[in-house]
Amino acid sequence: MSELKQVQVTGLKPGRYVVIDGIACKINKIDTSKPGKHGHAKCRIEAVGLIRGEKKVVVLPGHDKLDSPVIEKKSAQVLSISENTASVMDEETFETFDLEIPDELQGKVQEGTKVLYWIVLDERVMMELK
Repeated sequence: MSELKQVQVTGLKPGRYVVIDGIACKINKIDTSKPGKHGHAKCRIEAVGLIRGEKKVVVLPGHDKLDSPVIEKKSAQVLSISENTASVMDEETFETFDLEIPDELQGKVQEGTKVLYWIVLDERVMMELK
């Protein structure tokens, strides 16, 4: 299991990464309401999944904590391409594995090119060309 760290909901800002419903997400917008007479401040978080782009909206008390994924950023070299999957080799460990090529990189990824990939919640995702 990959690393997670706890973060206070009121300390979150747009651009940070959190885990919502088991999905690593990037926060797009966060609205904080004022605390009521007996209550706590509420935070409405709008986020988008890092891997599949799904939208997530949650409302939580400000004193709650959320998990924030620790994202490993690594580079690899493309060995071969088959449809929308690239077989790559990690530049540090020389481990070979397959990565799905995201839509925005289709046609740009070629054999021999270097790519940047992230390890997010034990899932490897190709992010960009190097």
